[in-house]
Amino acid sequence: MMGNPTGRRGPPDGSAWGDRPLPPDEQTVPRPDSVLPLERRAYATPYESLTFQMVTRAGRELTVTLAAQPVFDLARSTPVSRRIRRTVRHSGGERALTGLGRKALEPADLQRIDLQALHQGLDMLKLGENESGVLPAFWRTVATNRGRFSLLCTEMQHDRPGVLLVEVMGGLEQASPDAVEAAISHFETRRQGAILHVSPDIGAVRRLAAVKPRCLSLDFAGVTHDNARDWAQAALLIGAAREASEQVMLLNLRPDRGLAAHQAGATHAVFAGMDVLTV
Repeated sequence: MMGNPTGRRGPPDGSAWGDRPLPPDEQTVPRPDSVLPLERRAYATPYESLTFQMVTRAGRELTVTLAAQPVFDLARSTPVSRRIRRTVRHSGGERALTGLGRKALEPADLQRIDLQALHQGLDMLKLGENESGVLPAFWRTVATNRGRFSLLCTEMQHDRPGVLLVEVMGGLEQASPDAVEAAISHFETRRQGAILHVSPDIGAVRRLAAVKPRCLSLDFAGVTHDNARDWAQAALLIGAAREASEQVMLLNLRPDRGLAAHQAGATHAVFAGMDVLTV
């Protein structure tokens, strides 16, 4: 791959997360002595967000909310990037558009949502020269030539510095590894890369290993990881993801599991909020 001597997908020289370039021996396996004490692991920062309305081709009204979340390097306990979280809701309803809900929308609707999220999200990220940001895109958009072309053209209209990572989500589990590899190759340049958002399932993770992704993201919102017994299973999932990919980003991870997640093989995390419990 041009500009990437390692042959791995994504930006070269450990720059995918906007941090300083790392020596080769630090690019994939964080050093134990780089872990900070637990009490110094900051994780919460205010989210910047915006909301816009859309009407689908079938006349449905949708509310789309984008929120900028800090992405932490688990080895350094330091925010190194920002991720745009996207929530799509039917107007008048509380349920986010996930899973089966997405199938109710036509590919043209998903593409419009992706293009608006890309346009608005780039403005929110305000990337600097040595910074990176993560933006979402539906697999059904990325999988088509027309969808990829529209995304790339919209991105190219922004004269921006930094590295942009497209987090591809929704339907990867049903796609063939060859199709995934062919689709994401269009996004992989020196200033662009792709993250594959996969279901938190060991079988799904191992299936995508054939793609040799630079980064996998797993949503831990639905993964029980509160106690030691549950964490043992979660650690196996993280380990399988790290075997399949050079980097692993966990979403909605409990902040008190950051060190354990790092030891299990995760490289980055977007932490969930920790509400005060009253007994």
